[in-house]
Amino acid sequence: MASRYWVVSLPVQNSAASVWNRLQEQISKHSFDTPLYRFNIPNLRVGTLDSLLALSDDLVKSNSFVESVSHKIRRQIEELERVSGIESSSLSVDGVPVDTYLTRFVWDEAKYPTMSPLREIVDGIHTLVAKIEDDLKVRVAEYNNVRSQLNAINRKQSGSLAVRDLSNLVKPEDIITSEHLVTLLAVVPKYSQKDWLASYETLTSYVVPRSSKLLYEDNEYALYTVTLFGRVADNFRIAAREKGFQVGEKFVMQVDL
Repeated sequence: MASRYWVVSLPVQNSAASVWNRLQEQISKHSFDTPLYRFNIPNLRVGTLDSLLALSDDLVKSNSFVESVSHKIRRQIEELERVSGIESSSLSVDGVPVDTYLTRFVWDEAKYPTMSPLREIVDGIHTLVAKIEDDLKVRVAEYNNVRSQLNAINRKQSGSLAVRDLSNLVKPEDIITSEHLVTLLAVVPKYSQKDWLASYETLTSYVVPRSSKLLYEDNEYALYTVTLFGRVADNFRIAAREKGFQVGEKFVMQVDL
C-alpha cells in the first residue's frame, strides 16, 4: 500500500529550528505514531511585494498544470499495469524511490539556483513539466500504435474468418487456376450457409456448377471456395456482397502450378 504524506507549511516566528522542535513535541505529546520529515527549502529571492503578489496568482495556474500532468502520468502507469497484469514497484524521481525523495528532499541547486529570481525558478519548473507532458504524448502515441499493430496481428492469427489471415487455411489443391478460370474465397456467416450453397451458382453467369467447397469453419463463419470465369469475378463479388457474403481481392489466391 502506498504511503500518504501531508505537506504542512508553518509560519516562522523566531527560527525554523524552533518551529520544527515545537511541532515534534506536539505530535509526540498526543501520542501520534506518525513520523515527521523536514522538507528543507532554501532561502529564495522573494523580490518586491508586487512581483510576489503577481507570482502568487500565476502559481495557482502552474500548480494546476503540474498536478494535471502528474495525474496523466499516474493514469498511464495504472493503464500499463492493468494491461500487463504487473504492478510496478520501482517508480522513482531522478533515480531515487519516491518515498526517499520526499522524506529526504534536497533542493537541486544546479537546476534551480537559489540566486535566481522566483519567477525564473517557477518558469523553469513549468517548462520542464511541459516537456515531460510532450514526451508523454509521444510515448503514449507510440505505445498505442504498437498495441494496435499487435492486436491486428493477433486478429489475423486467431480472430474470426472475417479478419484473420486465410493463407494457412487454403491448400494449393483447393485453388483452380487456368487461362480463363479463377478460384475465389468466400467468408459466409454460418447461419447463411444454406443460402450460399443454394445461390452462389446464380449470383452471376459463368460460375462452375458444384464448384464451391467448404474449407474451414469457426464459431461465426465458414470459408468456401468457388470457381468461375475470371472475366465475371468482379460481378460475382458485387452480387455476393449484396447477399452478405464476403468475397474480395484479399480472398483471391493464385498458385503457380
